[in-house]
Amino acid sequence: MFESAKWIAAPDTQQASPLFRRAFTVEPGLQSASLSLCALGYGVATVNGKPVTEDVLTTPLTKFDATLLYNTYDVTPLLTEGQNALGVILGNGWYNDVAATWDYEKAPWRHHPKLLAQLDLFYQDGSQETVVTDPSWSTADGPCRYNHVRCGEVWDARLEQPGWDCPGFPAPGWKAAQVCRAPGGELKPADLPPIRVVRTLETKEIFPGVYDLGENTAGWVRISLSGEAGAQVDLVYSERLNPDGTFDTEDMNRFCAEEFAHHDRYFLKGEGAESWEPHFCYHGFRYVRVETQAQVLSVEGREVHTDLQSVGEFSCSDELLNKIHQATRRSTLTNFHSIPTDCPHREQNGWTGDAQLSAEQALLNFDMTDAYRKWLRDFVDCQRPSGQLPGIVPTGGWGYNWGSGPAWDSALILIPYYVWRYTGDLSLIQEFWPNMVQYMDYLSTMTVDGLVDFGLGDWCPPKGAALCPTQLTDTAYAYADAMAMAEMAFELDKPTGPWEDQAWESRTAFREKYVRDGKVIPESQTAYACAIYQGLLDREEVEAAAARLNELVLEKGCHIDCGILGNKYIYRSLADFGYGETLYRMVTNPTCPSYAWWIANGMTTLCEDWEMTISLNHHMFSEVDLWFYRYLAGIQLDEDRLTIAPQCLPQLEWVKAESRGVKVYWDREKVQIDTPRQALLVLDGQQRLLMPGSYTFPREES
Repeated sequence: MFESAKWIAAPDTQQASPLFRRAFTVEPGLQSASLSLCALGYGVATVNGKPVTEDVLTTPLTKFDATLLYNTYDVTPLLTEGQNALGVILGNGWYNDVAATWDYEKAPWRHHPKLLAQLDLFYQDGSQETVVTDPSWSTADGPCRYNHVRCGEVWDARLEQPGWDCPGFPAPGWKAAQVCRAPGGELKPADLPPIRVVRTLETKEIFPGVYDLGENTAGWVRISLSGEAGAQVDLVYSERLNPDGTFDTEDMNRFCAEEFAHHDRYFLKGEGAESWEPHFCYHGFRYVRVETQAQVLSVEGREVHTDLQSVGEFSCSDELLNKIHQATRRSTLTNFHSIPTDCPHREQNGWTGDAQLSAEQALLNFDMTDAYRKWLRDFVDCQRPSGQLPGIVPTGGWGYNWGSGPAWDSALILIPYYVWRYTGDLSLIQEFWPNMVQYMDYLSTMTVDGLVDFGLGDWCPPKGAALCPTQLTDTAYAYADAMAMAEMAFELDKPTGPWEDQAWESRTAFREKYVRDGKVIPESQTAYACAIYQGLLDREEVEAAAARLNELVLEKGCHIDCGILGNKYIYRSLADFGYGETLYRMVTNPTCPSYAWWIANGMTTLCEDWEMTISLNHHMFSEVDLWFYRYLAGIQLDEDRLTIAPQCLPQLEWVKAESRGVKVYWDREKVQIDTPRQALLVLDGQQRLLMPGSYTFPREES
């Protein structure tokens, strides 16, 4: 692929978004045609004036000087016999980040927009023709005057050239494209789900010029309006609204160095009703303010993210839990744009810890394997020879010496492990095993007397929380990673002993430092939940520890007192020992900190902090959704077995859930199960072995 194609750019490399066109002839007898292209940073391709795909925001973000992903599209239906034309408009994307944030502006790959493309024409007589990017393409400045993936886009419709991407266009003033330097990365086909506009959301005008989508989302606004040529319309985005209708954008904008942040601008061409939406940016928002003297005809929200396919759903008689579940799904989806991001507005970074903590619920809700595979390949590109990893992946160079640590780095170990346990797919483990080993070697260099203490710990705890030492959670992850490595090594028919020895060293050091007579010192919800969840307590200690953890939650008035790590651990640590009602009270507690408090204050996505003072769309507190599936519905997926063990809490009238073909419904009278494979049912203290099929069991009186 691309054997004779050249990377091309506009002669004026300062152009924000150049247009490229190439006329060509299709001879009689065309059988098929495919277009492959890598557009950096983003590109929109057309054939004869029609888009070649519904995909948006391509090319996917990678470490561009290591890996470049290209897409291939069937364009046969768009071609006609005779004269045809290819058109591409480029944007900066992540390849040319012009805002001074997270060091992307210093990235070694950063350069002006450029294009590599190849059109293959296959004829019925067996002949083939190829059209490639080279100086025969012509280029001109386009109507997009500014674009930045996070800050926004400016489009002047008066500068549009109708027909520029169609045959017969005279191309006045257009210049020959110039061959330019290649980005340096290895070209590979994109094999992950594409980013698309997945929904169009209606809006409601709640203040003059202020529109509410009804939910927090990621994407942009499509606006229709009419007015004089040159009339300006500004679209300002926010996820937070002040009582008087003004926008609170301080948190959204604090990492955007540009004054033009989360802001799109459009200049009308003045030819009656016209419609526009951005091409090279996306925003995290719920509200949009429309500032214009033109007549606004309609304002629609466009939800944009990687088109992940759903494999699970949950609902129950408690509408609050349903809203939390939907908020979890919404946060997961709107934070996936070829990588799992932390938030869709101020950063759009692939924070490794956030994704590691939310991976299990994501696998219950969505088909994640190919999307994770792509992201884990970014880990390979970013991993240093020492095995060290950055806290954000991909990275332009930032995050190796702050923002990482075992709880974050463990994404490289645990995500392939989770994919295997939930789906039975070993391919990620097989592909990334050398990198896992390399990281574990690095982790051993950071271990002193069996203890690990570097990087971030229990991030974003409630104000006044009993803080958990980072060394405690770091060492626990060193143990968990080594145990996972031992399990995976066994499946790969590799020696397990070295990993078991490493795990034992971590476990011994942890217990000597933090366990006293079965108690975890210093006492906190996170410390106890960590020791239980990670398997660092002996069998005779663990029930008493769970009881003490339950007491700590009750002592806080059934409030969670954990940051993102403790929140990951606490659901299993309590639910496995019969404290589901405590968890229910904690989750539904009407006062802060709690999920119920978020929902009561209008949240439709999960927040970054319990007090709702910063981002309102993060997915790192999403483990609650695993509790819904694994315990309330009882769907416990594992590679070598399926257990169905619903915890039928008296606070719920009914629960209904489905994940990866397993369906469970229960109410006060019965339990209904559909299972595609053999399963162990644990119900009312009894166990039954189920063959694939459908079952109904009566509920025993409690």
